[in-house]
Amino acid sequence: MNIQQIIAMLRERGYKVTPQRLAVCKVILSSKDHPTAEQIYRKVKEEHPTISPATVYQTLHLLTNAGLVQELGFSDRVSRYEPNTSPHINVVCEKCGEITDYEAESIKELWSKIIEELGFKPTGQRLEVFRCRDKCRKSAGI
Repeated sequence: MNIQQIIAMLRERGYKVTPQRLAVCKVILSSKDHPTAEQIYRKVKEEHPTISPATVYQTLHLLTNAGLVQELGFSDRVSRYEPNTSPHINVVCEKCGEITDYEAESIKELWSKIIEELGFKPTGQRLEVFRCRDKCRKSAGI
């Protein structure tokens, strides 16, 4: 989604288009990892020192409701935000919490088949595989 589409989406939903809100959108939508709201806040604060954490959370909530990002909640960790909403698998390290995306054509094909069998278009999807990265295993002496 480009900046003009983001502006149109914000206005369509009745939100003010502020430089701070656009900065949050740019940071999360261009992210290749799965940042926390705090990480996004710190990054945006570099350019917009007066931004509040509330603006970051409200913008993330708005983007989540619009289907542009997905909130990944974990019982033992803070929420992370997923800018990649295409069908994929999140590979999560149980030790450090690092998340990497695994994307393959077979996942997209399977997802298309699942949607066809369900008979409706889901509002989202989330599939995770948990592991302990080699680096974490070695540091833990496992």
